[in-house]
Amino acid sequence: MMNLKIDTKEKFTVITPIDTEISAIMSAELLQACNNLLQEKAKSIVLNLAEVTLLHSDAIQGITLLQQQFYEKNASFVICCIQPIVEEQLEASNVLELWNTTFKESEAWDIVQMEEIERELMDSDDMDFEKFEVPE
Repeated sequence: MMNLKIDTKEKFTVITPIDTEISAIMSAELLQACNNLLQEKAKSIVLNLAEVTLLHSDAIQGITLLQQQFYEKNASFVICCIQPIVEEQLEASNVLELWNTTFKESEAWDIVQMEEIERELMDSDDMDFEKFEVPE
């Protein structure tokens, strides 16, 4: 069983695996926990990997797909505090540049909030961009 610290904020949830290794079985538990949060009001996720020093390939693949699912459902998924040894694993798996990552958890919070504002602006019906003409 995977040990997770879950901290729910107003607009997002921070999930911090306490275990240093995320195996295939643990990865399934992590993915299920995140998918359950997609149903919540504060459905965006900050995944803090500060304690993790080993990600199995199933976990890497699962997190990559999970991030994609969140963005498809208009929710943010930001990964922070990746240890250098894990960063090397991600580079070797060719997924590091696909992941939405930051160095610090506070930076991840900022990204989630900025993406939330962007979604609100994009969904707003009262903005008519055709009215604004660029002078030649």
